[in-house]
This record gives sequence, C-alpha cells and structure tokens, in this order.
Amino acid sequence: MTGYIHSVYNGGMVDGLGIRSVVFLSGCPLRCLYCHNPDSWVKTSGEQRTVDDVVSEIQKYTTFHKASGGGVTFTGGEPFLQAKFLTKLLQSCKDKGIHTAVDTSGHTKLENAKQALPYTDLLMLDVKSINPVVYKKITGAEITPVLDMLKLSFEMNVPTWVRYVLVPGLTDDVSDLRALAEYLRPFTNVKKIDVLPFHKVGEYKWHERELDYQLTETPPPSPELLAMAREILTS
Repeated sequence: MTGYIHSVYNGGMVDGLGIRSVVFLSGCPLRCLYCHNPDSWVKTSGEQRTVDDVVSEIQKYTTFHKASGGGVTFTGGEPFLQAKFLTKLLQSCKDKGIHTAVDTSGHTKLENAKQALPYTDLLMLDVKSINPVVYKKITGAEITPVLDMLKLSFEMNVPTWVRYVLVPGLTDDVSDLRALAEYLRPFTNVKKIDVLPFHKVGEYKWHERELDYQLTETPPPSPELLAMAREILTS
C-alpha cells in the first residue's frame, strides 16, 4: 500500500513520549487560522511512499526510541485523511514493537478511528476550543467529530493527550477554558492536557502561497497568560 508523506522528522521531542520519529502525512480537511503547515493541505502534495519504505526509515532510529521511551508519531496535515494507509503504518510499527502515537484533529469517520486505534498506543487529540462558535472560526468546521473521537477513545480505553493551542484574543477566554476543563473531567483516559503557546513559525508559508494569514498582529501568549490557562486546564 502507498500513501502521501509530506515529510519525516527523526528526533522529535514534543510529539509524545521520549525521542520520536515524526511522520507528517499529506492532506487536511481543516483550514486552521494558525496552521504552520499549509503546504500539507493537499493530499497529493507529498511524496508517494510505501508502508514498508516508511517503516524501514523509522526502524533506523529504534535505538533512540527504546533508550528514551519514544517511538513514532503520525501527524499531518490530518493523518486520518489517509485512513487506510495510516492504519497499515500503525499495524506494521506495532508488529515491530515500536510505540505508536497519532496526532489528529479528530475529523474522520468513526469507523476509520475504530480500525486504527487498536494499534495506537497514544492518541494526541487537538481540541482547538470547546466553544462551537470559536472552533468553527478557527477551523472552518464543526466541533462534533472531535468530541466523537474523544468519546470513542474513552470507550476503547486509549491513553489520550489533549492538545490545546493558546491564542491571545481567540482561545484564551476564561469561561471557555473552564468549560473545557469541566468537559474533560470524566474522561479518565485523558492522561495529559498539553497547553501549547501560539506561534507564527509557519506564517511565511502563507505569504509564499498568497494566502490570507489573519493572525499577523496576534502576539504569542505571555508567560502569565500561559500559566493561567495551564492552571485552569490541568488542576
């Protein structure tokens, strides 16, 4: 089986446990305002590769993975846009004893997730906002698939990290933060809420493609704002 790979980064330290190979799959159904990989939106924008080829590259770094408690993280784009390819990659890695993680927006058919999650050691679910209006403003899509994915991860008892990007003036509303914390409380499979500071590292890619980047004037969150958000979401 083949699929489209945007890029592979070996040595990731912020995409799950330990040192990880990070595989960026091409294609994404969302158009998030702060996306730092707009060059990955189109599925066929990447290099077409086989499952065996990708897994063989990952295996070159298993010494680092095992020494650090790491593994491989499949991200994007949205990795579930290539659901069958993703599932085969996960299955092959699991067969070879490699710890697997999937970083997803949750936007896929639940049947796709049901096929992939048995081979997923860690689900990293991007929750842009618990407020449906804000969520749609950020992504252009509805929030329902994200919540459905979260519920499924709970039902299948998949260890899950929730990732939340803190954007001043957009996702820093205190009432929304408290609502998200309350919503997540019953999900005992959520092992971590990872609050990430907004950055503009990928802004230049928007300008290169003549896309309208709306957050040029938005600063990164202050240390105080970041600490406040983390306190609300993780206490």
